[in-house]
Amino acid sequence: MLKINGRTRICGLFGYPVDHSLSPAMHNSAFDYYGMNWAYVPFAVRPEDLSGAVAAVRALGLAGVNVTVPHKRAAAGLVDSLSPAARLSGAVNTIVNSGGELAGHNTDGEGFVRALEEEAGLQATAGPALILGAGGAARAVAVALALSGSPEVIVANRTPERAAELSDLIRKNTGCAASVLNWPGPQERGVDYREWAAVLGRVRLVVQTTPLGMNPREKEAPPFPFELLNGGHVVVDLVYNPPLTGFMGRCLAAGARVFNGMGMLLHQGAAAFELWTGVPAPVEVMRNALMRSLGIRRQEAEDRRQEGVRE
Repeated sequence: MLKINGRTRICGLFGYPVDHSLSPAMHNSAFDYYGMNWAYVPFAVRPEDLSGAVAAVRALGLAGVNVTVPHKRAAAGLVDSLSPAARLSGAVNTIVNSGGELAGHNTDGEGFVRALEEEAGLQATAGPALILGAGGAARAVAVALALSGSPEVIVANRTPERAAELSDLIRKNTGCAASVLNWPGPQERGVDYREWAAVLGRVRLVVQTTPLGMNPREKEAPPFPFELLNGGHVVVDLVYNPPLTGFMGRCLAAGARVFNGMGMLLHQGAAAFELWTGVPAPVEVMRNALMRSLGIRRQEAEDRRQEGVRE
């Protein structure tokens, strides 16, 4: 049972909006498990108020905060120091307050690598990876794979310039090779099918980082040569609601092993918990809290849908 008093350590979440976040349930369950006098609070911070909100972490003595959309890139310019992953990705999702010094971290990519090892038994060093998309999530994943020893990262994005930017970032700042693959898929006019066949013939890992397929548009999927997949491929779709996207379903039908983004969400939170507290995260406790909360959200959404049908 959470009890707030003058010794309670506060951490939380800066985003806009934040009412959909599963992080409060995940972190508060971890604090409760250890009997820690800590609390995690979501704060709806408008973009124009972010600078003041980050300053308040120091002024109010908060232990730290998570940072989510739309603030991750802006937060990188508001802290005193950056971890290597945060510096390379240009984004911060976790701020740690150490005696008034604010350190910015990016645990999204670390969470992805941890989940990949736990769920798929696959390490970053296992082989080249193909990243679909070049946004913030793609940057975090690509940087983490490169820093974790991936031999090569291949980036495919609808805007070639953004793919080239991410590829250049990886190649120039890590020991990882990086290149660009023309996208959308080979069914689109002007794209060489042989290029996709050659890439998918040597990669072990495919990561879908775009929001396509997210609830309520579950059936949407990015263009992709699904027939080139086989049992040697591991496919991760960073969408976790629904748990099986249209993209994942088609990859599964082609024989690939598929995983959603729930593991990344869990392990980025576990990494943040450890940065704030110095205590090993109770991963199973946090996982169960996430699943309960997500189940409640899905039921609430279904109830609203049914109400609409009846009306």
